[in-house]
Amino acid sequence: MTYTNRQALSFVLAFGIVSLFADMSYEGMRGIAGPFLASLGATGLAVGIISGSGELAGYLLRLFSGRFADSTRAYWPITLAGYVIQMAAVPLMALAGNWWVAAGLIIIERAGKAIRNPARDAMLSRAGETIGHGWAFGLHEALDQIGACAGPLIAALVLAHHGDYRAAFVWLAIPSLTTVALVFGVRLKYGMLGKIARPRDETHSQSLPRAFWFYAAASALIAFGFADFTLMSYHFGKAGILGGEAIAIFYAAAMLADGAASLLFGRWFDRAGLRVVYGGILIGVVVAPLAFFGGWWGALISTLAWGAALGVHESVMNAGVATLVPLHARARAFGLFTAIFGSAWFAGSVLLGALYDISLPALVAVAVVAQLVAAVPLTKAIASVRQSRTS
Repeated sequence: MTYTNRQALSFVLAFGIVSLFADMSYEGMRGIAGPFLASLGATGLAVGIISGSGELAGYLLRLFSGRFADSTRAYWPITLAGYVIQMAAVPLMALAGNWWVAAGLIIIERAGKAIRNPARDAMLSRAGETIGHGWAFGLHEALDQIGACAGPLIAALVLAHHGDYRAAFVWLAIPSLTTVALVFGVRLKYGMLGKIARPRDETHSQSLPRAFWFYAAASALIAFGFADFTLMSYHFGKAGILGGEAIAIFYAAAMLADGAASLLFGRWFDRAGLRVVYGGILIGVVVAPLAFFGGWWGALISTLAWGAALGVHESVMNAGVATLVPLHARARAFGLFTAIFGSAWFAGSVLLGALYDISLPALVAVAVVAQLVAAVPLTKAIASVRQSRTS
C-alpha cells in the first residue's frame, strides 16, 4: 500500500511531537546526570563506565529488538513497550539513594529507548520512501530536539529555584506521562504504517549490502572518538568552568544545535547522499580539544559542536541505513548498525573516562584520531554504493 506525501509527512510530524515530549523528559534527565552522579560520589572513571554502559545496553539491545521486530512484524507493540519502559525510568531517578541505583536507572532508560527505536525507525523510513529519507529523519530529529532543549531548561529552572536534582526529576514526570499518552494516540491514527510485508524470498533477504558494513565501520570509529556529554559536563563541573544550572542550559543549547544540524544535513543528504557524513566528522573533531582545553568559551563552542555532530549521527546516519537496506530488513539493519555504533561508543567512553583521570592530552588525541580515521571506511562505503549502481 502506498501513501501520499501528506500522509507520510503527517506521520513524521506526529511522531516528531511524541519525540518532542520524550526528549523533554529523558534529555532533561541526561542534562544533569553528570553533576548528579558527582554529587553522589561517582569518579570520572565511574561516570565514563556508566554513560558508556547505558549506551552499550541500549545499542546492543537494538540488535535483538530490531531482529525481533522484523521477524514478528509487531512494530507497534514493540514501539509502545519501549516508550513505557523508558518514560518510567526518568522520574524514578528522584528515588536514587546512591550512584549505583542512579546508574541502573540510566541504563534502564537507555534500554527502553533501544526496545522502541528500530521498530519506530523502520516505520519512519517507510514514510521516508515518499518524502525522502533525509527529510523524514531530519525533520523528526529537529522536532524531538525542541523537547531535548526544553527538558534541560526545565531541569535548570528547578535547580535554580530549589537547588535539588531530585525535584527536577519529579517535574520531568509530566512530559514522561504526556509522551505515553501521545504515542498511544499516534498508534490509533497511523496503525497502517506498522504493517510492513514479509519478503517473498526470505533467504535472500538475510544478506546486507557490502556498503552497509563499510558504513557501519565508519560509524563505529566516529562513536569511539565521540566524547559523551556526561563526561564533558563532569569536567565542566569539576574544573569549575560551569555550575549545575549552566551545564543544563549548555546542554539545551546543544539540543538546539542538534535540531538545526538535523534539518540542514537531512535536506543535504537527499541531494548528496553519504558524502554528507564527512561534514559530521569535521564538526566532531573539534569537540574534545575545545571541551577539555578551551575554558568557558571552549565549553560553549564544544557543546554546540557536540550537538551539531550528534544531529548528523542521529538523522543522517539513519537515513543512510534506510537507503542501503530494503524496507523489510530495516529494523534488523537499524538494530545491527546501532549495536555496532553503541559497542564502539561504550569502548570509547570507558577509555576516555579512564584517560580523563590520567592524561587529558591523551584523551583528546584518541578522540580526534579515531574520528579522522573514520573517513577511510566511509569513502569505501560511498565507492561501493557507486559501484553497485553502475553495475
